[in-house]
Amino acid sequence: MNLVLRALGGDAIASAFRKTVSGDPTGIPQWALQMGEGNDAGFFGPESDVWKVHGSLATLVGGVRALLMQAAYPAALAGVSQHSQYDTDPLGRLERTTRWLTVTSFGSTEVIEREARRVNELHKRVTGSFEYKAGQVRAYAAQEERHLLWVHCAFTDSFLTSYRIFDRIADRSASNYVNEWAQSAVPLGLTSAPKSDKELKLAIEEFIAQDLSSLEATKRVVHFILHPPFSWAAMPFYRVLANAAISTMDPRILEILGIQSRRAYWQALIKPALRVLQALLGEESPSQSIARERIRRLTSSHE
Repeated sequence: MNLVLRALGGDAIASAFRKTVSGDPTGIPQWALQMGEGNDAGFFGPESDVWKVHGSLATLVGGVRALLMQAAYPAALAGVSQHSQYDTDPLGRLERTTRWLTVTSFGSTEVIEREARRVNELHKRVTGSFEYKAGQVRAYAAQEERHLLWVHCAFTDSFLTSYRIFDRIADRSASNYVNEWAQSAVPLGLTSAPKSDKELKLAIEEFIAQDLSSLEATKRVVHFILHPPFSWAAMPFYRVLANAAISTMDPRILEILGIQSRRAYWQALIKPALRVLQALLGEESPSQSIARERIRRLTSSHE
């Protein structure tokens, strides 16, 4: 199958995808080489549910879903619209998010802590205010625990939901994933992350009841997430990806975002596309392979 895909231009597709996500056509930007540094398995390791979930291409659906969920939270939306270059440098923002996620998932403890310091320095500058319900003006700072909690819940719920639908995970493993991934938030200053699937659902329900709302910038940011300036060749795939993500979301959040719900057939459409992309890219990412080799080296040295 791989030979047929290469004959149809599969290598070019794979390179374009890697460049979009990581900033490098090989999928090994300079920061990815950090996966080989350090003297431990990191926070998780090859047998963890984090490796299982984050090594799946279902995270593509989860990534779009997480961005939409974040847009329903006024403080996160204000931070993105006021401080990021999402509209002029969308791929740069994607690459920076991919970097943090990859390093935290597969890196050693030393590298994770270094990456967290980089992110925390960026967060220090993300402060401002936004107009909330009934004309109230509220201040925000990206490092506030409540804001960190929503971003963490949005990512965790989105990756887990997408993996459940587009790959497979048992209920016990699902809660274990939530518990494992809670550790990723600690270096960023969040110690109250949900530790189980049930706690995650309760936290999101509380946010929906108390915090989620639309702002003046909501429509603009949502439109950009659903219509990024990708090439004409990439947009058909992204359209299916985005609609599949929307089809998995809570209708109450979609209403806040001004998005109509999508039927489940979008999920059926994205599954074969993800299988083809997986065949083009290989079973695991270059970063994951480098991390696996680091851990294999450490294991061999202790035998």
